[in-house]
Amino acid sequence: METSQYLSQVIKELQLVPQLISDAESEQLVHSIAAAKKVFVAGAGRSGFMIRSLAMRLMHMGIQAYVVGETVTPGLGKGDLLIIGSGSGETKSLISMAEKAKKLGASLALLTTSLESTIGKLADTIIKLPGAPKDPSNKDYQTIQPMGSLFEQTLLLYGDALVLKTMELRKLTSESMFGQHANLE
Repeated sequence: METSQYLSQVIKELQLVPQLISDAESEQLVHSIAAAKKVFVAGAGRSGFMIRSLAMRLMHMGIQAYVVGETVTPGLGKGDLLIIGSGSGETKSLISMAEKAKKLGASLALLTTSLESTIGKLADTIIKLPGAPKDPSNKDYQTIQPMGSLFEQTLLLYGDALVLKTMELRKLTSESMFGQHANLE
């Protein structure tokens, strides 16, 4: 198969994604973001890269948004929201973070392929995103892509959809957000 044909197949897989995601849970997450004093995001590996882009766009909207683990990230507390992106919901460092966030009185949202995961059981809001499980013998979702690629791509695109919905609610445009864009580049 040619590279362009692989790309075409990846895009076909992504076109199936929207019908697999709950609008009701997504609305709950958008309202949790709007109600939060501060929003924190966390993820590991490639999922961590994808969830960071959500924090950046939230910041562009004027929302206090932080990536857990950065040196300038403040403490989390009551009234804050932690959004974790984890395909498995079983990453040990993220479980520890989720448990601590709950003890500190923060709300917890999980974007995952696994509703019944350890983090899923702790979450106030859980959004199931499609993707291949780590166990390749589990054939819940078929993808030609390796490992967690479909989940990670969906996480990035879903984050952008959350941003668009939040922009709509806050009556923001791309142009109005540029005041928050980095300018020391």
